[in-house]
Amino acid sequence: MTGEEYGQAYKRGFDLTIRFLLSRGAPGDRAREVAQAAWARGWERLNQLRDKNLIFTWVNTIALNMYRSVLRSEPAYHALPELVTKAGINLAAIDVARILKICRPCDRMLLEQQMQGATTEELARKQGVTETAIRIRLLRARRAARSRVEKRSTRSAEANHSFAAKCDAA
Repeated sequence: MTGEEYGQAYKRGFDLTIRFLLSRGAPGDRAREVAQAAWARGWERLNQLRDKNLIFTWVNTIALNMYRSVLRSEPAYHALPELVTKAGINLAAIDVARILKICRPCDRMLLEQQMQGATTEELARKQGVTETAIRIRLLRARRAARSRVEKRSTRSAEANHSFAAKCDAA
């Protein structure tokens, strides 16, 4: 088969190949892509065609094999999209409230002012100290809060462990 004959067969058979793939369950856009790829592969391997009267069957077989290959390479499952809900719990706000509750009052006041958007310059002016002093106080307040949270979580873990040990012993 010559290149010109193959071109004529392509013009007549391309839509037939798409319809063939659609009949096998391929989605429309996928059927078009696979049909195009099958006709291109047929052109590359034209020397393997034994009977030019079977060109449409031959290309359709290539297309079906390519489509099956695509199906095998796709994952069998798709990730679910994230569901957007309007009713949600702001866990960060709960955590911040708990952390501030265990802070010393002077640290709590300083951290709350910073979270409300006050700059170190504004805080320094209000308290009559330098910005560096405010930065140091904020650093110490954060460290103290972290230390108290860690101590609390350690105590909680120990209590859970001793409770489990008592349950096992009983």
